[in-house]
Amino acid sequence: MTDADRNEIELLTRPVSRRGALALLGGLGLAVAGCSGGNDSNGATATTKGASSSTSTSAGATTTTTGTAATVTSCAVIPEETGGPYPGDGSNGPDVLSENGVVRKDIRTSFDGATGTAEGVPYTIQFTVVDVDHGCTPLTGAAVYVWHCDRDGDYSMYTASDANYLRGVQAADANGVVSFTSIFPACYSGRWPHVHFEVYPSVDAATGGTGKLVTSQLALPKDVCDAVYAASGYEQSVSNLSRVSLDSDMVFSDGVSLQTPSMTGNATSGYVSSLVVGVSDSV
Repeated sequence: MTDADRNEIELLTRPVSRRGALALLGGLGLAVAGCSGGNDSNGATATTKGASSSTSTSAGATTTTTGTAATVTSCAVIPEETGGPYPGDGSNGPDVLSENGVVRKDIRTSFDGATGTAEGVPYTIQFTVVDVDHGCTPLTGAAVYVWHCDRDGDYSMYTASDANYLRGVQAADANGVVSFTSIFPACYSGRWPHVHFEVYPSVDAATGGTGKLVTSQLALPKDVCDAVYAASGYEQSVSNLSRVSLDSDMVFSDGVSLQTPSMTGNATSGYVSSLVVGVSDSV
């Protein structure tokens, strides 16, 4: 399946709100920037230095936590995936990356004149960005742009056209860690629950929309989705999730071992996801 096909299918399977119809029609007049489909490969293992120790395992990564500074001992390049029809990076209509205030940790509120706050189960999205060409060392100074749908399955700047929430850029710290405060996204019709992200070599590159290293998606674990979607406000996600699977999803059907994060927390106090993102200048 080509990138254009993936974008078109995602667009056709997305419910469009009346509020966002005008913005969406305007965006459709522009070319959608696609990326090549993902492929499965070897997993990543992360260990952390410190006094105490705990271990968590996900489909593609094993993380041993003994403190706060992670040391990734093996890694692989994160699969390249489509940015979908609602990237908000200027490649298909609106460009949030050029807006004042986009570099932020808490992405739940709109900013720079837009309105609205996203409600839902608290969710912290954490990435550890590493350089696969140099022994999985932290890619210090790299930047991640993240975006995802809201509790109703709408994307800000498109199907929720008055808002620009659930979008933001952060720089990686000395350990390659980037963290965003958000809400857990919905499951909308035709897609497995996911989070989009792009990696850039720096914040300046991200906000300038240049030098992008990779575009990918994070696949949310089913047991966590089931727990979250039992909460008030996510009722439609329950039926939508029952009609999709990772095996049939147009993005994740070829494997998610590198895109499934480890997760901690609960639906009351919220969840934290952790994903190792391997990037390479040679890819």
